[in-house]
Amino acid sequence: MTRGKAKTTTRDLTVGNIAKQMLLFSIPLMLGNVFQMLYNTVDSIVVGNFVGTQALAAVGSTTMIVNLFVFFFNGFSVGAGVVIGNYFGAGDHDRLHEAVETVMTATFALCVLFTVVSVLGTPMMLRFMATPDDVFPEAVTYLRIYFAGIAGLLIYNIGSGILRAVGDTTRPLYFLILTSVMNIILDLLFVIAFKMGIAGVALATIISQAVSAVLIMILLLKTDDIYKFVWKDMKVDLPILRRIFAVGLPAAIQSVLTAFSNIFVQSYINFFGSSVMAGWSCYNKLDMFIMLPMNSMALAATTFVSQNIGAGKYKRAQDGTITSIAITLAVTSVLAVLIFIFAPFSVALFSQDEEVIRYGALFLRTNVFFLMFNCINHVLAGSLRGRGDSRAPMIIMLIGFVAIRQTYLFIMTRFIMNTPAVVGFGYPVGWMATCVIEVLYYLKRWHGRIQQETA
Repeated sequence: MTRGKAKTTTRDLTVGNIAKQMLLFSIPLMLGNVFQMLYNTVDSIVVGNFVGTQALAAVGSTTMIVNLFVFFFNGFSVGAGVVIGNYFGAGDHDRLHEAVETVMTATFALCVLFTVVSVLGTPMMLRFMATPDDVFPEAVTYLRIYFAGIAGLLIYNIGSGILRAVGDTTRPLYFLILTSVMNIILDLLFVIAFKMGIAGVALATIISQAVSAVLIMILLLKTDDIYKFVWKDMKVDLPILRRIFAVGLPAAIQSVLTAFSNIFVQSYINFFGSSVMAGWSCYNKLDMFIMLPMNSMALAATTFVSQNIGAGKYKRAQDGTITSIAITLAVTSVLAVLIFIFAPFSVALFSQDEEVIRYGALFLRTNVFFLMFNCINHVLAGSLRGRGDSRAPMIIMLIGFVAIRQTYLFIMTRFIMNTPAVVGFGYPVGWMATCVIEVLYYLKRWHGRIQQETA
């Protein structure tokens, strides 16, 4: 099949000023992540202000369960992006097309699997988290509706991942802006006008996500560019799929087990009741916004490194990693200062309950500056995955984010002190441990090899 030669919507990251290229690539990506996060954040704001504290706690308690499925799929998306980015950097457009068809075919199958498993397993997962009885019914309602429409989120994510691999982060941003505004309007309509409660915010979310999926599919089907998706070419190329899973499966396992570990953290939080749960929910929403620069730059580093490795530019790939870490630390430090100062006001966006504000601000101020360690964690992991080394960051993050964090929580809550602040500090403990291990690994495993490759 003859592929289109137009490249007007792609970005070649193997040439040009590194800092400028990283910023031009990552800023639309970060803004897109902001609008994607607005889906769940707006749900929490509307529920907290117009439904009640129990409903806010219900939405918050479901976040980790949702992440369990979304993070696994995002690992698959990372693997797909690395493989497609390699082919793009190498100029192998035929294999790039075969990779797109393989990725989309696998995505449709995963949509069916995830929908069935998640809808049927909702009550069991909530019980496993020790969700309190006053929160349980609304949490079940929210989750089942959300999971019934999860295919929209998955299709959008993989479509935007394909575009990201070839350097296009702009058009997915436009789609997210549109559907985020739609989500806000539908949230207010369903909750305030139609009095649908927590079911209304879930329904608003899946409708908006479905629209974003339709838009991304239209783009992939109608484009004349090298990443065009063609229905009649749908197939699974097993060698390409194995390459995708070689990178994506470790990333998926790491993300899923970390999310699973955070479910245990949520169960520790649930012990303190709905006010602390709601405060923890507010903290998590704000914490995710603060982490946007590092998550976006980590994805940028993955694409940057994968394209440059595909083009044989190893020194440029290393320089991109260092530049990404520096930019991420600078941006996150500014955000951390602002959040520390305005913590109570930030939490008050979600709830006017004084106890909720107090606990939310406590979690924010205790943890926010330790996110500097996580900047290094995420960007280094993204860079390693871009090189095809996905197993090491998986193992390292499981040691820090899961094993060390859970050991800390078990010892502290059972033998030393069980307070909300002590439980919340489990996050920084994992971040710091992971940072030390990952930096040591990178220096030992890759620094010398990079010097040899560029000699």
